[in-house]
Amino acid sequence: MTSGLRKLVLGVALAAAVPAMGAELAVLHNGFSIRCQRREQIGSVTRLYVTDHGKSFVDVPTDMIDHFDQDLVDPDPADKAPADKNLTPPAAAAPLAAVPAAANSPKLDQVVTTAGAAHHLDPDLINSVIHAESGFNPHAVSPKGAQGLMQLMPQTASRLGVANSFDPRANVEGGTAYLRTLLERYNFDLIKALAAYNAGPQRVEQYRGVPPYHETQAYVARIIRDFNRKKLAEQKTAAAATTTKSAHRKPQTGVQAAAVPNLAPQVSR
Repeated sequence: MTSGLRKLVLGVALAAAVPAMGAELAVLHNGFSIRCQRREQIGSVTRLYVTDHGKSFVDVPTDMIDHFDQDLVDPDPADKAPADKNLTPPAAAAPLAAVPAAANSPKLDQVVTTAGAAHHLDPDLINSVIHAESGFNPHAVSPKGAQGLMQLMPQTASRLGVANSFDPRANVEGGTAYLRTLLERYNFDLIKALAAYNAGPQRVEQYRGVPPYHETQAYVARIIRDFNRKKLAEQKTAAAATTTKSAHRKPQTGVQAAAVPNLAPQVSR
């Protein structure tokens, strides 16, 4: 099954939530799932609280949720896939070394598109990760030693077969493969996968979800917001194009099917 991910907004709230009966999985129509400790209905959206303390949440349009399942997976890390010490997670990208940033050129767009197609990930999601990690600077180096567009640690790059992390094509290919691996590891729970990309799988499994680190929570929120903006812009552009086309079309008799924007599905299992 393939589908694009849309309209997810991660934020911080102080409002009280109506508790759900233990941990649940919100299963979305697009195939992703989001583990939540509790949830509440707010107008046309469902607020999913991803941590027990109630400060980190995801707002999901209710019509995007297919159903809720009880989370029956034993959260004990000993029963999960063992943390691979060779897959050292990429470190935070900021502050970066003072190297002039490269623009998001058409050539890079093609690199991202190719990597997305190879690993069945939406190129917009990959671009949002690159934006958060390096600001599209292929020469970026973090204080912890993470390198390149998707900020691969040397150990991670070696494990992924990336010989030169400053080669945009190799870096994006490796980073996208790593992100795909994390998505599969967490049953396509995007929130957990992004948190693991930033803080490491060990921390996600230690805290049974998003770690209580401000940096990691802000990182996940930044990527979700950026990805959401891209999808909303796509929808507006498609709607405007449809309106323009309809305005110039000669009146016809009969009933015709309305044009529907095609948000190309780019994520599959």
